[in-house]
Amino acid sequence: MCLGVLTFVFLLGYLPQLANKVINQGVDLGSVALAFVYNIPVLLGYTLPVAALATVILTFGRFSSDNEIIAIRASGISLRSLLTPLIALGIILSLVMLILNDRVIPNAYEAQRQVLQQAGARNPSALLEAGTFIDAFNGNIIFVYQMDRNKMYNVRIWQPQTDGRPTRTISAQEGEFTPVPGQQKVLLKLINGTSDEPDFNNPNNFYKLNFKTSFMTLDMARKGGKLEKKPKGMNLKELQAEMKKLEKMGVDTKPLIAEYHRKISWALSPLLFILLGFPVAVVTHRRAKTANLLLAVMFAAPYYLVSIGCQALAAQGIARPDILMWIPNIIGGIIVFILNYKLCES
Repeated sequence: MCLGVLTFVFLLGYLPQLANKVINQGVDLGSVALAFVYNIPVLLGYTLPVAALATVILTFGRFSSDNEIIAIRASGISLRSLLTPLIALGIILSLVMLILNDRVIPNAYEAQRQVLQQAGARNPSALLEAGTFIDAFNGNIIFVYQMDRNKMYNVRIWQPQTDGRPTRTISAQEGEFTPVPGQQKVLLKLINGTSDEPDFNNPNNFYKLNFKTSFMTLDMARKGGKLEKKPKGMNLKELQAEMKKLEKMGVDTKPLIAEYHRKISWALSPLLFILLGFPVAVVTHRRAKTANLLLAVMFAAPYYLVSIGCQALAAQGIARPDILMWIPNIIGGIIVFILNYKLCES
């Protein structure tokens, strides 16, 4: 019941994005309906752990409010015996989440993205998307951290060279793109950045050039307009292969490493949430279903916010992604251990 309610609520929040696709980008209703269906398994990555948390709070909140917990203790039964089936359930759901994160969610996410891109892409600029390595434009690998319509922020462009020469890199704080009418090209304006320029005395070397404004044209005519997968749309094996390929080209793979560890760390969230819900329910004595659902969302939200923040920091190279992405689990694990230890020992 909790899973159905939460998924329905999350889908309602997704409707404005789909409406924007229809109104502003000319996507047909059939494609929007298909994207809506594909979004259901994508949302399971969030709703399944939160539903597990809400279910535990609802169940043991009812136990606590009806004095069943007091009766169990009075009968000489330790609360540790109640944790055993909860831990088993948490492990099972975590294994299910690992399969979802590795197989189901990436395939559904990529299928949804392909539907919307193919239905709404009337010009090559539609291929420019934040959070993915874009290899659709000939001779360029592009990564954009943030986009707002035709504006880009924190842009990285790698241009692999031939004959074993090092990869040329262009970075800019901001950028704007404009499609070239009637052609499969995009005019890109880069603002406040640096670029590697060849040293004419030694062609194998580059020197850094700072610029306030720079223009370049991206051509995808010879690439065939292939839509590259976003890291979120790759499974663990594909992420590993992509990291190896890009590392050979001299491309920074921190966003891919962060996504790889996010998929694994989020798989443990059902176990953490279940073990968090047990002491919370026993202590709060709440019986109302709506209040308990809201309580579950309030406890789950910080986990996802911290995780998303850590992923953003990891993608920008602030710290090692393989460490940052496990911080929410480490913090959650410590809190869960302390709460359950105090509850069972009291």
